[in-house]
Amino acid sequence: MTVLFDNRQARFHYELIEEYEAGISLLGWEVKSIKAKHGNLKSSWCKVSNGEIFLENFKLGQWRFSTNPQELVRSKKLLLNKNEILRLEVKSKEGNFTIVPVKIFLLKGKLKCKIALAKGRKKFEKKQVLKERDLRREAQKAMKQY
Repeated sequence: MTVLFDNRQARFHYELIEEYEAGISLLGWEVKSIKAKHGNLKSSWCKVSNGEIFLENFKLGQWRFSTNPQELVRSKKLLLNKNEILRLEVKSKEGNFTIVPVKIFLLKGKLKCKIALAKGRKKFEKKQVLKERDLRREAQKAMKQY
């Protein structure tokens, strides 16, 4: 598995509840642009409409060998099981959850997107996460020196 894009800020801003692995429906130049790592996953999200799930606001860079103008920000359809889409739709509407893309990776030559059902963290929860990280780092340094 080769990770192409990783949304590390999603792990900080949200508490990830459930994770799903989905395929992505892309055009040819988009695949080439993603494999060349020209894109930004940080400000993207997923939405469910008409029984389908879409990746929104995933910004791709222009493919360098292209001669035609390309639509750089386009909704990309995610390929999931019907039951998984229904579960995500119900939970996102009922429980104030958000669907966030966590990473895009290559698996056996195919592009996949890992999405997560997430709940937003409050400001004090984010501070607590930072404190826990610092304590863990200090403990590891102490163990290394000892």
